[in-house]
Amino acid sequence: MSPSQVLGAVILARNGDRTECYQHPVTQKSGSTASTPLGEVEAFQLGQHLRKLYLNSESSSYIRGIHSDLVDLNEVAVRVKVGGEGAAVFDSAIALLQGLYPPNPNNKITLANETTVTAPLNGYQYIPVETVEPTNDRSLEPWTDCPAFEKHVAKVHSSEKFKEVAKQAQPFFNALKDFAFGHELTLENMYNIYDFVSSQLIHNKTYAHRLPPTFIEQARGFADFRENAIYSDASMGGIGNIASRTALSSILKALQRIAFNGDPLQLMVIETTYQPFISFFHQADVVKSHPELQAMPDFGSAIAIELRRAPPPDARDFLRFKFRNGTNEEFRTIHVFKHREDIPLTEFIYRLENSVINSNREWAQVCSTSSVDAAREVLGLPESATTGNALADVTIGVSLALLVLLFTFFVGKVVRRKRAVRLAGPEESLSAIPSETGMQKAAVRY
Repeated sequence: MSPSQVLGAVILARNGDRTECYQHPVTQKSGSTASTPLGEVEAFQLGQHLRKLYLNSESSSYIRGIHSDLVDLNEVAVRVKVGGEGAAVFDSAIALLQGLYPPNPNNKITLANETTVTAPLNGYQYIPVETVEPTNDRSLEPWTDCPAFEKHVAKVHSSEKFKEVAKQAQPFFNALKDFAFGHELTLENMYNIYDFVSSQLIHNKTYAHRLPPTFIEQARGFADFRENAIYSDASMGGIGNIASRTALSSILKALQRIAFNGDPLQLMVIETTYQPFISFFHQADVVKSHPELQAMPDFGSAIAIELRRAPPPDARDFLRFKFRNGTNEEFRTIHVFKHREDIPLTEFIYRLENSVINSNREWAQVCSTSSVDAAREVLGLPESATTGNALADVTIGVSLALLVLLFTFFVGKVVRRKRAVRLAGPEESLSAIPSETGMQKAAVRY
């Protein structure tokens, strides 16, 4: 493809290193955690890397016309997940922004009395962020409080493949017992096992000196297997991909704003946790050409989605996807939907639009089990069954359908009250990218 201009970019970034964080094996709800100086450095380095890539006029990926020294708040928008791991994610976002737009002595103002005042810390640049709380916006943490997703998790745990890997992991669990410090050694609990071992290996010198070789690699391998199985789905619009199905609402809206010549937005940063990365790589068919991405990204990882405009006579908008796993490698180009080059923006939207979840109402509908499914569970009916006789199957099927409909008519309201997902906030659209005024509502305190 001929050289193209970068009009803007959307960055999906994972938080940096943090203290151990327990995550419930079924509900996937996370406990409290805190960022570490290492994690803040990782996020800061990511911000510096993004600055060199997109704010340096000599870079081939320079965003045309963006203010690179003093931030223009109309050109940059930031969304931060503050549900599970919220404190660490928020701190990582602030550290990333420090690297992206470092202090500048020109960040000053001359008052009416001719006194010049420079911002603190030699011109620190305060960039507002929009915090995304799952109580009123499910775009960055859609997997918690979601009955359908919990059912998906249980289905993964009961699958034959999962049971087979669990047997393979048993010798490792036996060897790890003295290093797990009371953690339940099961494949279902593998995320917490790995998170504990990894955290101790990084922060506990005595533990690091005692842990046998290959143990961290084995723990990571089994954890990657489980998390990849949980946060993926064979169907693009399947419940397993819910992490990216909601995050893409923010991403697509930002890309459309960047593509619109009358909108000043040029750079969108979404700070989140690992789950949307796994789902996106599956939803966009990236794992078929990059099977190594069926795993948790490292701390400080990022997906960069560049909106590029082709030169005349084409002049269409294309997307280029880049991925950086952790802080020890450069961004590398990856291709979605089996493309071998940049994909047209219109095609990308067309392929995904039917699977993206755009509102809290849509999220609630996806997460709540249907009344028919609820009736089937209460009546103890299997998901599928056959007698071996086609006519008999039809007769029984019609009879069961009538029975389920009658059951639904009489007790459907009760079932829905028990299974429905309720929202503390309004059922409005997810992730409306902040406007110039909307961006001011969540000014950062740091």
